Amino acid sequence: MVDVVVSVLLIGGALMSLAAGIGLVRFPDLLSRMHAATKPQVLGLLLFLLALAVDSRSWALVPLLVLCWVFQLLTSPVSAHMVGRAGYRTRHLRRDLLTLDELDDVVAHAAGDPAHPGSRRSPDAPVERDDDAS
Repeated sequence: MVDVVVSVLLIGGALMSLAAGIGLVRFPDLLSRMHAATKPQVLGLLLFLLALAVDSRSWALVPLLVLCWVFQLLTSPVSAHMVGRAGYRTRHLRRDLLTLDELDDVVAHAAGDPAHPGSRRSPDAPVERDDDAS
């Protein structure tokens, strides 16, 4: 019975890892690939670690496996966020696939882009200085 549970967990983990790999190859843009690299991969690792815990039949290994999964849960979203942020800043994404770009106005406002409404300065506005020259 234990072998059947371990086999099901291993096959499930392998299928999740396979789905992540296929998503990395098949998805069209950076943001979709970033999603494919993180979500199924974390679940696949959890299934592998559960299979290892069930197969070991010992509680001594469980804290180490939980620690491995917690580190994966902490590092995977952070790395995906950093990749997505770098891709957005360097324009390595397909804007035609975005339904709504919530960051576009924020980035334009922060950069002071006059082409976007709500930016900090207009193209004709003089630059104000705080120092007193008189």
